[in-house]
Amino acid sequence: MSAAHLDTASAGVTPVAVPAAMDDDAAELLRVAQELLGRVRRDGRHEVATALRTADGAVHTGVHVEGSCRRSSICAEGVALGTARGAYPGERPLEVTSVVSVQIKPAGRFRVIAPCGVCRELISDYSPDATVWITTVEENEVVPVRALDLLPDKSRRAW
Repeated sequence: MSAAHLDTASAGVTPVAVPAAMDDDAAELLRVAQELLGRVRRDGRHEVATALRTADGAVHTGVHVEGSCRRSSICAEGVALGTARGAYPGERPLEVTSVVSVQIKPAGRFRVIAPCGVCRELISDYSPDATVWITTVEENEVVPVRALDLLPDKSRRAW
């Protein structure tokens, strides 16, 4: 889908330009996440979308689901992980290779965002070597980070 079509589908929201560091697979995840959020976003209900790729090349998506009681809310990354897990037989482990999450900022622009702490735990529990794309605070640059590196000194649980 072209950027022009994405703008129309998401009510004029400016898409994230594909960073030079992103390969075609990650760029596809960025496009898919932006398309999803552009289609379903609703303030206070569905504000983040995630697209992730599993080791077999499949793409799975999730959207943030806000509950009236904040504790009942579910992040887009968790929804996408659950969707991916449900797509495979029980004996097959979930292997995520890449994750991209986006949010629409008040200036009417998509932004690649880092997962929250709970989602960092989830992603690294299932796929510690997955590439998670984040926007750096200092340089405002979209970069890849290994999931486990988002949690220095993480306790590792034997599953």
